[in-house]
Amino acid sequence: MNEFRTAVITGGAQGIGRVVADALLKNRWNVAVWDADEEALSQETKRQKGNGQWLGIYCDVSCAGSVQVALNSTLKNFGQLNLLLNNAAIHANKPLSELEVSEFRRVIDVNLTGTLICSKICEKPLRENQGVIINMCSTRAFQSEANTEAYSASKGGVFALTHALAVSLGPEVRVNSISPGWIDVSAVRKSQTARQEELSGEDHSQHPAGRVGIGEDIAAMVKFLANPDNSFITGQNFVIDGGMTRKMIYI
Repeated sequence: MNEFRTAVITGGAQGIGRVVADALLKNRWNVAVWDADEEALSQETKRQKGNGQWLGIYCDVSCAGSVQVALNSTLKNFGQLNLLLNNAAIHANKPLSELEVSEFRRVIDVNLTGTLICSKICEKPLRENQGVIINMCSTRAFQSEANTEAYSASKGGVFALTHALAVSLGPEVRVNSISPGWIDVSAVRKSQTARQEELSGEDHSQHPAGRVGIGEDIAAMVKFLANPDNSFITGQNFVIDGGMTRKMIYI
């Protein structure tokens, strides 16, 4: 078997996905990033360095044909698949009165249906390698701010889909999800949109952990769940939010 394991990260050209890709590349992983933002992919091609190989592939995760082409290219280059990180997501956060049904459906198509499509098409090579699926859920699956109906609904679906997949694909494939809270990746974007958000002391102190999260906090959990030593963990959701969802707030 190839001494380097292979990971697919959807939506991995920016944000949390990009931080996870960087972390895996430094830890004997080859990484195929499937992303629909060709501009971000192009910038990553010029930037990427690590002891593993990086492969950027255009992919619309809501389209089964696009996903199949991306998988074929990944297997042609790396020969195997050990980890699928379903990270690609969009949002349409706006007042309900302004939210178009078509916008709601598009968010569901990418965030939820895309997770199913990628898992379905990657099932065979993942089974062959006793692989792992990690779905990016969100604390928004369990609590909300106003005007997040589409995103919250999609992530609630990802939470339920995760345990359903774990039962259906086990024991060969383990499936878990991660629910990030406030993770600051404002500067981890393509050059046109990368702007470091100014965080206040209050922003940090409201978290029981004492700070706003960073992408590396999520990458650490991805590496933990992908480790074969943790083969008894499946069907679970892990909240990485600095303790915020356990903090009672009265106004």
